[in-house]
Amino acid sequence: MRRIAAALLRYCGLDALIDEVMVIVSELLTNAVLHSGTAEVALGLSVRDGFLRVTVTDGMPGGAACKDVKQNAESGRGLALVDALVAEHSGSWGTSNNGATTWCDLTIPSVDPSEGPRRWEAS
Repeated sequence: MRRIAAALLRYCGLDALIDEVMVIVSELLTNAVLHSGTAEVALGLSVRDGFLRVTVTDGMPGGAACKDVKQNAESGRGLALVDALVAEHSGSWGTSNNGATTWCDLTIPSVDPSEGPRRWEAS
């Protein structure tokens, strides 16, 4: 899924977001697989209104939230990483009302007007 997301971002000229999106995709998909108890997980990417939206849906109620982690803990920092990356890109993140979908919005970096408009959507 990470490679597919990276290829889509490259194809659409959003190379500047690839590293951050790879971490976000990894963390959100890992959380969905480990904590939802479901066998089906979906990844979505879309661009609207100057934001790249990353969504991970597992279909199971229950929201994702950052937690306090002891310094020597081997896991539990994923959502804090997501939070930091989203903040770095003046975005936001959260879960749907029933918690079945976790989403992140990242501000798309400015584009040189001579490059023309970007129009795409993937899901």
